[in-house]
Amino acid sequence: MNIKLSATQVSRDRWLISYADFMTLLCAFFLTMYAAVLAKTAEQTPTPAPVPAAVVEPAVPAQPSAAEQAAADAARRAATLRDEVEIALAPELAAGYLQLIDDPRGLVIEVPEAGSFEVGQADLSREAAAMLGRVAGVLTTLPNAVRIEGHTDDTPIRTSRYQSNWELSTARATRVVAFLIGDGSVAPARLSAAGYGEFRPRAANASPAGRARNRRVDLVLLNDATARAEEPAGVAP
Repeated sequence: MNIKLSATQVSRDRWLISYADFMTLLCAFFLTMYAAVLAKTAEQTPTPAPVPAAVVEPAVPAQPSAAEQAAADAARRAATLRDEVEIALAPELAAGYLQLIDDPRGLVIEVPEAGSFEVGQADLSREAAAMLGRVAGVLTTLPNAVRIEGHTDDTPIRTSRYQSNWELSTARATRVVAFLIGDGSVAPARLSAAGYGEFRPRAANASPAGRARNRRVDLVLLNDATARAEEPAGVAP
């Protein structure tokens, strides 16, 4: 069945079409305004600053203690002293006429009996005097106090001049001291002498080679610590 609307009814309902269009436009307007507000808000919102990476402080090396620094300085001075003596006495060391020995008390210049003294005697040979003259030249350039130490093997000795190894070892040490002062121009206040007989052996006295090694005179270039502890006040450097 067909329903026909009258012209009067159609004219009366035409406003509904305009109202619908208006509402559509109004919704579109508000949506546009809402979108614009959102965009402006996003622009005005500050961007969070990046979190800086943790700053890593460079590692600070630990400072040595006073005792460690003193030990390092002493080791450096000992090495420098040995280098100077090795260079100055290179020919004698290479030939085996002298030996250098590191010792807790300082640097030891070892003078063997062979070629330096007659057996049982304290007089220097001509070769030993020439060699000690070169040693004295080195000592005059150094500040160290020097202790001259005489040593023997354990073979008993009894002569008209020396009644024991004590006397022989001490006589040899004092003879070297006298030479260094008189012929070598080393200041007497820097020198001291000691005789140890057979009681400070360098090797076992069980063989001829060992006994020969023990018959010697040692020139000990005292380090600062030993000089302060063992030498008379006012003498040590």
